[in-house]
Amino acid sequence: MKVALVQLTSTPDPQANLLACEAYVIEAVECGAKFILTPEVSNCIAASKATLSDVLHFEQNDPFLARMKALAETHEVSILIGSLGVKSEAVEGKFANRSFLIDQMGKVVAKYDKIHMFDVDISETESYQESATYERGTKAVLAKTDFGVVGLSVCYDVRFPHLYRTLAQAGAEILTVPAAFAQTTGQAHWHALLRARAIENGAYILAPAQTGLHYTKDGKERRTYGHSLVVSPWGEVLVDAGVEPGVTCFDIDLGEVSKARSRVASLTQSSVFEGPQ
Repeated sequence: MKVALVQLTSTPDPQANLLACEAYVIEAVECGAKFILTPEVSNCIAASKATLSDVLHFEQNDPFLARMKALAETHEVSILIGSLGVKSEAVEGKFANRSFLIDQMGKVVAKYDKIHMFDVDISETESYQESATYERGTKAVLAKTDFGVVGLSVCYDVRFPHLYRTLAQAGAEILTVPAAFAQTTGQAHWHALLRARAIENGAYILAPAQTGLHYTKDGKERRTYGHSLVVSPWGEVLVDAGVEPGVTCFDIDLGEVSKARSRVASLTQSSVFEGPQ
């Protein structure tokens, strides 16, 4: 099956981001992809909660989601919107970082709210408090499609292996990790974390990423690492999209999942143990 990873440099302007993403989706269709994936917060990366309040929508009114559904139906492809920032239905004034899986008929067949919030202090000049803006999800999500079983996640989730083991033990053959990974942590950890999740679970990792400079505010820049990856169930990096926005297409063979799991059957070898005293 041919998959396509869309690598974006999203800005605070959702309409401009939609036009860029749409062009890349059409390019992916032209390369023959049947499963097209976009990065985390494809619709908007902004510096302030006030900006998000002005430009984001509730899911049912979101134009980015509506357009991706239409493209999926028109071109008979499946699309994973890595995530959209949408207004939270549960908590007034906050947002959800929500991933959407759309089938070939333009129907949303699965959606997942990012569970693990990026609340970190990387250095004295670089810190993030995602939970101040976004409401965390509480439920792991698996989708059975006509091309395979997909386990959904978003970005910072990748640092929490138990989520992926849960998805793989429930049947996931493909683990999606759309991201807007910070430049600093990306350089140090991105490849290692994704390879580890693939190896531990004997599953394909499909990780479309944001890249480059998104905005500058008060002398501070928001940059992401890029390097959208396809990682095999054996842990090999099959695709690395580098740092430029664009589309990368690649054929995957889900038969490799069963091969990897038969060679190292760690998913079926869970031991109960007591914690340290």
